[in-house]
Parts: sequence; structure tokens; C-alpha cells
Amino acid sequence: MAKREHKRSSKWKKYALVIMGVFIIGIGAYFYSIYADIKNTINGNVHETVTSIDNNVTKQKIDNKKPLNILLLGVDERENDNGRSDTMIVMTLDPNNDRMQMVSIPRDTRTDIVGHGTVDKINHAYAFGGSNMAVDTVEHFLDIELDYYVKVNMEGFQQVVDAVGGVTVENNLAFKSGNFDFPQGKLELDGREALAFVRMRKEDPQGDLGRNERQRQVIEGIIQKGASFSGVNKVSEVLDVLGKNVSTNMDFAHMATLMTDYRTARNNTSTYQIQGEGSFIGDIWYLIVSENEVQKVHELITSFKS
Repeated sequence: MAKREHKRSSKWKKYALVIMGVFIIGIGAYFYSIYADIKNTINGNVHETVTSIDNNVTKQKIDNKKPLNILLLGVDERENDNGRSDTMIVMTLDPNNDRMQMVSIPRDTRTDIVGHGTVDKINHAYAFGGSNMAVDTVEHFLDIELDYYVKVNMEGFQQVVDAVGGVTVENNLAFKSGNFDFPQGKLELDGREALAFVRMRKEDPQGDLGRNERQRQVIEGIIQKGASFSGVNKVSEVLDVLGKNVSTNMDFAHMATLMTDYRTARNNTSTYQIQGEGSFIGDIWYLIVSENEVQKVHELITSFKS
């Protein structure tokens, strides 16, 4: 009898091991499929080459964990319209000191549009020549070296916010935008609210400067949520949104490295908004940024290193 019970026990242990093995294989296959989907989305739908950025230089910086400069573009891009980059932020990541810096460039800043041969508002660079011209123009304006760019279509901005589960912002101006009221203080925003929050400009005493600050806050909120994202059940939704609304020159390997080696840079964030004087030239209003201010921002970015 004891032998029979021992055999029965051994048989059930074998069954349990087989079931566990099948379960582990199934889980492994599921996570591999997610990995494959992410890789295909990033390298396929999202990836876009920018000729003016030297990938070899960027790779050397990554290998040595040096600070990286990333141009964030929020583009209002609609059907039959190239759009303009209403949001332009130079984000610098310093992994060795766990810090991140975000410098906002007002869209009406007057500067040379590199490759177009004109002096115009900086946000027109994207309209004239896409991401390449936007990158070239920002590099020339601030005399800096960009390593990556990330473009988000503002028409899909709402979906991006919803995909990461909403964002948290600190609102310093009570106002109404669309159908939403935004009181002062800490706010939790979903996609529709976030879009209304960043688009308000006319009621803000600071005009574009105030709107830039709200845009920066929401972008920072997306970064914080994305860096800590653990909702495996929402991966498909996030990938779908990214594939439709985001373009970048990062490939999957670069993005994976940033997630591991540069992830903690978000722990300490500093911000700066480029200052200037508004002025009409002809019948067009520009923000005129002095050489001293340009030099100040150049040093702010280039000195942000270990």
C-alpha cells in the first residue's frame, strides 16, 4: 500500500512539474510576444532617421554614460498640412548625477532657419523642412549638439496621456479652457483635460511663456509615468498610440539602454524658459532673444555634465 501511495505521489509531482513547465513556457511566450511587438513598433512605425545627428557620436556618449541632449517637438500636424512645432524643449539627461534638465524654446523665437535661407519664427523650421530642419535650426540657434529627437503629434496627445494612465501637474493659475475648469494646485488630468490644459494661451498673463510651462509639466508627467510604467495589460494600447503619434530617431536598442542606464535621471528635474522681448517686424510679432541670453542657455546646456 505504501509503495502504491508513493507511486501515486510521484505521478502527481510529475504532473505538477509538467503543468508548471507549460505555464512557464506560456508566460515566456507571452512576454516574448510583447517584446517582439515593442521592438517592431519602435523600429518600424516610430523610428525615423535624422541625417544631421551623428549616431556614432551618440553611441559613444551612451557607452560612456555621458549626458544626452534630446529635442522634444510637439507638432500640431493635420491632414494636408505639414504643421508647426508649437512645443520645442531641449531635454538633457545626466545619468551619473541622476538629474534631468528641460529648456523650453518659445515658438515665436526669431532665428535663422537652417537649410531654408530665411530668418523666421523657430517653429516654422518644422513646417519648412520637417524634423531634419527643426534639429538643424535648434542646434545652430543654441550652438549645441543634439543626440535624439522625439516628435509627438498634438492631435494624438490626448491618446498618449490616456495610454500612460493620466498625468499629475501643479497648476499656478486658475482658468477655464473648453469645458474644463482648472483650479490652482495639484491636478490629476486625463487626456482630454491635458489637451485643454496645454492649449490655453489667451487667458494667461504670460501668453506663450505660460503655455510652454504647462506643456513642459505635462511632458514631464508623461515621462514620469512612462519610466515607471508596469501595466502589462495596457502594452498593446500604448504601442498602438506610439505607432500612430510619435516619431524618433531612437531605435529599440537605444531606447532600451535609456530605460536602464538613464532612467534615474528623471529623479531630479530642473527647468528653464528662454527669455526675450516681443517685437513687431513689419506686421509679424516675434520674440527677440538677445545674444547674451542665447549664450546663457548654451552654457546651461553644455555645462550640464558630470
